[in-house]
Amino acid sequence: QVQLVESGGGWVQAGGSLSLACTASGRALSDYDLGWFRQAPGKAREFVARINRRSFLTIYEDSVKGRFTISRDDAKNTVYLQMNSLKPEDTAVYYCAADRTYSSLYRRPDGYDYWGQGTQVTVSS
Repeated sequence: QVQLVESGGGWVQAGGSLSLACTASGRALSDYDLGWFRQAPGKAREFVARINRRSFLTIYEDSVKGRFTISRDDAKNTVYLQMNSLKPEDTAVYYCAADRTYSSLYRRPDGYDYWGQGTQVTVSS
């Protein structure tokens, strides 16, 4: 079993940048495909980005393409989300997640096996 802990959230003005990190313990992150999701108040948890193990292939939700970058450093057991040109609608709790089973449901929360506790990102206009 892997434990995930996010860090790096905070408050920023629109147009600014934040960098999130998610560090794992318990097992090597190289055994997992990794994703970032977010959940705004009163809304369902939604897919943001994913990076595959081995190939490091990345996939993004349309609204963040060109603004967010997901990356991973397996030597540090950490996955990152660099967020640029932030908008007020990016305000949410951001969660990292790990998929052990090569799920085809990678845009859905139930496609992942392990979750972090979340970190708040607030973007003011």
